[in-house]
Amino acid sequence: MTRGRLALVGLLIALALWVFAYKAGPKMPDFEVYWRAAARAAQAEPLYRESDGHFVFKYLPAFAVLAIPIGFLPLLASKFVWFFGSIALLVALVRMAVTLPVERRKPLRWLVIVTVVSLLKFYGHELVLGQVNILFAVIATGAFLAMKARREVTAGALFVLAIVIKPYAVLFVPWLIARRQLPSIASACAGLAVVLLLPATIYGWNGNIDLHREWWRTVTETTAPNLSIYDNVSVAGMFYRWVGPGELSARLAYGSGLVLLGVAALVFLLRRGIAFPEGVEGALLLTLMPLLSPQGWDYVFLIATPAIVYLANYLDLLPRPMRVLTVIAVSVIAFVVFDLVGRTAYYTFMRLSFISLCFFVVIAALTTLRLRNIA
Repeated sequence: MTRGRLALVGLLIALALWVFAYKAGPKMPDFEVYWRAAARAAQAEPLYRESDGHFVFKYLPAFAVLAIPIGFLPLLASKFVWFFGSIALLVALVRMAVTLPVERRKPLRWLVIVTVVSLLKFYGHELVLGQVNILFAVIATGAFLAMKARREVTAGALFVLAIVIKPYAVLFVPWLIARRQLPSIASACAGLAVVLLLPATIYGWNGNIDLHREWWRTVTETTAPNLSIYDNVSVAGMFYRWVGPGELSARLAYGSGLVLLGVAALVFLLRRGIAFPEGVEGALLLTLMPLLSPQGWDYVFLIATPAIVYLANYLDLLPRPMRVLTVIAVSVIAFVVFDLVGRTAYYTFMRLSFISLCFFVVIAALTTLRLRNIA
């Protein structure tokens, strides 16, 4: 390694230490939720408590069981490990994502720069919150790469792990079934059984059933109040803010969700003749998740990393109108930042769900790649 690279690495490490000491370390509220749940699981204590308020644990019971090791460390030490582990995972995510396209049409450095710049604000927000979306994206992208290498059992197991990390990854299950690859289907089914039974090793059979009931109650009862929050990017939140609460916004959200799922189905049906169709299909499903989940927050869009890689790689093959629209949408995603546009403009942008509309363009561009039989 040259002196220049050593100096750059040293500078980045110093910057990360500064960010942790003065920005992330004193915060990371979402990580505190995981740490607290892990400590509770180790003692077979209830996981879902109304007294936790906004920071109630909303993940599957198996998540808390698997997270038990992080609860053994003091909170600050756990935050330190999680923060720098997340940075390492972020590097891994970008490196994995750029290997997804079968044909690399653009220089590696270009793909990395475009992807990081496009989603940098989401990566930063994720690190400050101490969230698990980077880990989730790494696992999902690893599953896509396992499919590319024809390691179907590994792919199925990784998708189950993704569901433990983020339950809306259950969206991958119909896709796995539609692919009709028995090894990945069998692996996923076996893995899901293990995930559902795992908490019973600590809480007992009846306790495990009660935990899953409490999980479902917590998720369903805490959804509606979140729809009005400006950084909820789901279609449910979008229509809630556009037309107000009620039956009309609910119908519009359900209808939009069905349309988005229909787009995913169309992309799947047009896979014939594509060398590695799972790349675009997986990238599309990841991009859909924050829009379809009522708990979709803006920073969750970082899981669209593979989608941005595909668009950066194949941009010149899109029709000119779609190419221009894609560049505009991704530029808006990247550069409409609170510190650049100001409080009023930023809150208006988010409240009107323009960020979601930009990702509709990303979805349309991915679909166009498939319609043109490119990827």
